[in-house]
Amino acid sequence: MGPTGGPDHITALPELLRGWLPGRRWFAEKGRPLASLRVAERIGLPTPDGLLSLDLVVLAVGFTDGPDRHYQLHLARRPEAGPELGTAERGAGGTSLGPVIGEVGGAVLYDGLHDPAVTGRLLGAIARHESVGGLEFVPEPGVELPLDEPGRVVDAEQSNTSVRWGEESILKVYRRLSPGPNPDLELHRALRAAGSRSVAALQGGIEGSLNGEAATFGLLQEFAAGSEDGWERAVVAVRDGADFTPDARALGEALADVHVALRDELGTSEADPRAMAAYWTSRLETVAAQVPVLAPHVPAIRAVYDEVGALGEPVTVQRVHGDLHLGQALRAPDGHWLLIDFEGEPAATPQERRAPDAAVRDVVGMLFSFDYAAFHHLLTHSGGNDTPGAGLDSDTPASRAAHDWARGNRDAFCAGYAARGGADPRGQAALLRAYELDKAVYQVLYETRSRPSWLPIPLSAIARSTSGPVT
Repeated sequence: MGPTGGPDHITALPELLRGWLPGRRWFAEKGRPLASLRVAERIGLPTPDGLLSLDLVVLAVGFTDGPDRHYQLHLARRPEAGPELGTAERGAGGTSLGPVIGEVGGAVLYDGLHDPAVTGRLLGAIARHESVGGLEFVPEPGVELPLDEPGRVVDAEQSNTSVRWGEESILKVYRRLSPGPNPDLELHRALRAAGSRSVAALQGGIEGSLNGEAATFGLLQEFAAGSEDGWERAVVAVRDGADFTPDARALGEALADVHVALRDELGTSEADPRAMAAYWTSRLETVAAQVPVLAPHVPAIRAVYDEVGALGEPVTVQRVHGDLHLGQALRAPDGHWLLIDFEGEPAATPQERRAPDAAVRDVVGMLFSFDYAAFHHLLTHSGGNDTPGAGLDSDTPASRAAHDWARGNRDAFCAGYAARGGADPRGQAALLRAYELDKAVYQVLYETRSRPSWLPIPLSAIARSTSGPVT
């Protein structure tokens, strides 16, 4: 990549970003005090008409409580901001809200992904398979891209930034960069090679390097026009008392299709069940030390993990989605389901996200999501309860209906998975139960920190999964 020195606007950038970066939805370190901020890499990109310059900048953001993080920014510079960029609006504490970063030398600096001239340049670079300063813009074979459409940022994006071109294409720009291939692009390439219809078709990628290792900067794929978000569709079904089981079954079929394709393209390996049980136990002990409400459940959870540790035979593992839930699924207008966002668990290290795992991990992610769809509605409309978990298991019509809805859709999902994948996940009772408990432990920590009112959901799952022998 290019040099880190440069014009005055590059020199001034770190100080300007101190007030701008914390206001980005995609900035994952909110609340952590910035110890340092520097331009680690800079690539000068071909400049569209009307701009003074366009650089892809890799920022190294340092903290007092951990290692640096790296973020990418398409830094654009114009003589003045156009109406589509707004102004350098300020929020609470003086944090900048819009794409405008500031002014240097009479020119406006801004996040170029909000400028159709910039995003059009990126799409064209992919179409032409360009290489610029160590970045490679790679189209998939035979793809035709909507080069005459303007690119618009998708407002709903959180951890990354996505740009959409009409009904044809969407580019996901990975804001936080990590060394190594991003599993999102890696797995989409494998699924495209396998001809899977359970993901939106891959159209291209942007690849480069970070700290001397290959790194993924962006993923371009077909835009799933007219699709419905899985979480929203499920919670509406809960609210209206509608039958969601046909959708749940079709979701199971879609996941099995993905798992079969990944096995065929990338193969399988074996894991030691004792090592798996030790890993889960370590996470359990770490979380229990931070969340006292989990402590009474520790012995029963550990006993389930020990059941897996004593299996005596290796566990087959493969590449998986790694962070599957209803919000990672889209229902296409023709009724089939697409799985999205194969980046893996956000809290995991890049190495953990790329590691093979048991296919049942993805199954459990979706089973848990059915619980959340059913029970979050119950919590929201039950008037609250001071005893964590008590309201979910009370003998009331609303509670029975929520449990019935979750149970019915869990069964339909597993049946759909078995019909497409050839093996019913419920046939691996010990492994399924252990993965469910590990997921619940993870969610206990997450809900305690982020959504305390939802804590009863994973606690109820723990109570259910630890009551009775493994069958």
